[in-house]
Amino acid sequence: MNTTDAQNASEYHWHAIYTCPRSEKKVHKILEENGIEVYLPLQKRLRQWKDRKKWVEEPLFRSYLFVKVSEKEYYSAINVQGAVRYITFAGKAVKIPERQILSIRQLMESQYNITVTTSQFKKGDIILIKNGVLVGLEGEMISYLGKKRILMRIQQLSCSLIVEVPLTDLAE
Repeated sequence: MNTTDAQNASEYHWHAIYTCPRSEKKVHKILEENGIEVYLPLQKRLRQWKDRKKWVEEPLFRSYLFVKVSEKEYYSAINVQGAVRYITFAGKAVKIPERQILSIRQLMESQYNITVTTSQFKKGDIILIKNGVLVGLEGEMISYLGKKRILMRIQQLSCSLIVEVPLTDLAE
């Protein structure tokens, strides 16, 4: 192995793993136990059953989680029970930029109500969040159910995040 190959093998990149339905937390736990850096964004939701209501933590992206691996851990991450495959393009696992993972983490730490949708929206005005926890983030403005919200596209997952942000926190 030459120097370039050794450097590539030690480079870590974020990838999205598609899991079996309702296996995200199990896969997350196994990957953590194996020493692999993994991120599973969880959101608290109030669930209604016939006899009770209960707050539960659900994955923001159903059947997806994120791993930061080098070529060395690439196969050990996908070969855990419950993991199905990497999200790929042209046969290669898609690398997710660190800034997108940081943006998701920042969104999850905010008090904003987040909705995930696979709907495709028409491109609108690019706006900047000037106040609040998400200061500095850019998004695409849309009108959805009569409210102004920020649309943050995550191309690799073919989905979008819709985040409610007060209009006073926005600038064009």
